[in-house]
Order: sequence, then structure tokens, then C-alpha cells
Amino acid sequence: MNGIEKITARIEEDSRLENDALLAQARAEAADIAAKYQAQAQAEADEILAQGRRTAQERGRHLDSMAQMECRKAVLTAKQDVIEEAFQAAHKRLLGLPREEYVAFLADLAAKASATGREKLIFSETDRAQVGKTVVAAANKKLAEAVAPKLPGEVAETKAGAVLDKVVAGASAILNGTGMLTLADETRPMDGGFILSDGAVEVNCTFDTLIRLQRGALAGEVAKVLFD
Repeated sequence: MNGIEKITARIEEDSRLENDALLAQARAEAADIAAKYQAQAQAEADEILAQGRRTAQERGRHLDSMAQMECRKAVLTAKQDVIEEAFQAAHKRLLGLPREEYVAFLADLAAKASATGREKLIFSETDRAQVGKTVVAAANKKLAEAVAPKLPGEVAETKAGAVLDKVVAGASAILNGTGMLTLADETRPMDGGFILSDGAVEVNCTFDTLIRLQRGALAGEVAKVLFD
């Protein structure tokens, strides 16, 4: 091998070694870059997964809260339905009272609701025919007794005293302008109770109205009785 060939061979060897070095360096850099992006991709994947878990947990808590709220609403609705049934049962019980108790209840109600003792009582057509006169008479008796002076016990317990007591009660009622309730000629559609009429002024004592007015005051007590 002459000198030129040796020189050429050495140049080729040096070039090969340099190329191998550059290629190794490039491969190392490529591996570093790949590792770097792989780590970054893994970190991002882990963050996405963690965020998904947090979102799922938050969604789960939200759905659980909504479920509890819906449950409470359902329970509240059920309780309100039961309370409503209780008031409806009370209404039916009033309508189902025996005649004597029904008359006594309406008479007591009329006496307490009367402001002048001279109002008219308006009933339903059925109640006017069946108990109207009896209720008015019983209510007037209560109003008269409320303003009448009491006779001595030894007098009132005799037959004559009983008659005298009625006379005194009637006279006291007239003097006080009370105990003069009358039965109205007109009737109105209603489901139990009556309307107390004094000209343009009316007091609604129908069962529907009485129960509705008492509902707000008694609903809490009814709930305690039913659910406690």
C-alpha cells in the first residue's frame, strides 16, 4: 500500500469513527428527548386521571345530595298528604255526628260567633230542613243564659224555679238585645255548618272554612301526633 492509499484509508477511518460518534450522540439525544416527552405524557395522563377521579367524586356527592333532597321532599309530601287526610277525616267526623251532638255543636258555635245576638243563620237546604230551627232555638237559649242573673240554688232546683229561670233568661235576653237569632229563609250550598248574617256583614262558619282557618294553627300539632 503506497502513501496515498494509506492517507485515504486513514481519512475514511476517521470519517467512519466521527460518523459513528455523531450517530451515537444523536441516538442518545433522541432517547433523552423521548424519555422527557414520555415522562411529560405520563404526568399529563396522571393529572387527567386524577382530575377525572375528582370530577367523578364531586358528581357523586352532587347526585347523593340531590337524592337526599328528593327523598326529603318525598317524605315531606307524604306527611302533608297524611295531614290533609287527617283534616278531611275531621271534616267527615263532624258531618257524621249524631243529630243531638250535631245540633249542640252548631248551637254552641252560633252562640260564640254571634256579635249582636240578632243575626240570621243561613244553612244548606238539608240542614235548614232537618236541624235549622232546633239549632237557632238552642243558640238563643245559650245567649239568653249568658246574660241572665243566676237564681239561688234552692230556688233554681224547684220546678217553679226552673220556669222562673227560663222567664228571667228570656227577659234578660230581650233587655240586652240578644238571644234573638232567626232562621234565614234562604239556603246556600255548603257541606256542614252555617253562615251568620247581619245585613251586609257575614261570618262564615261552614266546616270547610273553619277547618281551613284552623289548618295553619293546628297542622304542627297534628304532625306531632301523627309522626312523633
